[in-house]
Amino acid sequence: MLALRNIVQSFDVRNSAGRLQELRAVDTVSLELRQGEVLAIVGESGSGKTTLGRMMLRFTKPREGDILLDGEPLDGIDKKILSRRIQPIFQDPYSSLNSRKTIEQIIATPLHIHGIGDKADRRRKVELMLDRVGLARHLLNAYPMQLSGGQRQRVAIARALIMNPEIVICDEPTSALDVSVQAQILNLLKTLRDEFNLTYLFISHNLAVVEFIADRIGVMYLGRLVELGTTEQVLQHPRHPYTKALLESVLTPDPSLGLPDPQLGNQFPNPLDPPSGCRFHPRCAKAMDICRSVAPRPVRDASGLVECHLYDAPPAGQAGVSHTA
Repeated sequence: MLALRNIVQSFDVRNSAGRLQELRAVDTVSLELRQGEVLAIVGESGSGKTTLGRMMLRFTKPREGDILLDGEPLDGIDKKILSRRIQPIFQDPYSSLNSRKTIEQIIATPLHIHGIGDKADRRRKVELMLDRVGLARHLLNAYPMQLSGGQRQRVAIARALIMNPEIVICDEPTSALDVSVQAQILNLLKTLRDEFNLTYLFISHNLAVVEFIADRIGVMYLGRLVELGTTEQVLQHPRHPYTKALLESVLTPDPSLGLPDPQLGNQFPNPLDPPSGCRFHPRCAKAMDICRSVAPRPVRDASGLVECHLYDAPPAGQAGVSHTA
């Protein structure tokens, strides 16, 4: 449904010396979002996940590359038509809802903007949507400050779905919630996907959440898509050293095991001055000489995608390098 072709997004930011410098938040990323699936994008903060989602919503335009919706360039689609097809659910339910509007007004806003139905018809639609997201109808006249975090996120979901979109961009929709509430929201999102035939792009840093909801997983590091595959493939048989390190960093419920040591070090590279060659090589236990000078090429195969010299063919002049995983 949604295809990204060699997407680049950069921003001009001031460095420590006060001079403007280019920050490449997303660097030559290509992927496809398939109808009916949940594609999760994971990675550390600053890896480019949210920037990628914002471009899919056309909040920002890529500096380079193309985004296609059913083969049509995203830039050529009317904004109102696009908003009927793609909707967001944001991370923080405490700031994504207008505190001065009632729950009915918040959910009905898209209907009002698009001129759908009269006041009574819009109220009926909002009531039905409240039923579907598990909220009582008496909350129609309440304000966000009177609701819990989980209830607010249900309101945000109702607002996103009131226009019957095809694609929902979920930007860490459960990270601001308690664990028990997270489970409720995730179960709700799965139920609504089946009910409305939705397609999700799910941005998260929580691998347990991703394992529960995703069909495929893409792993990003410093703006690059370094691995992509089915959930089982990525979590059970990770190929990129960074993916393996992320999995090794997950806490276990057994206190006797202590804190995990993913061996990533304490220094995250400066995104204004990324390392040469493979961007992950300063933190990689398997780094080779070639990794320090030559950027790996993306390798696509039956298992998905991986961007690592352990799997690509050695460039000319590097015949002696071992590439055994």
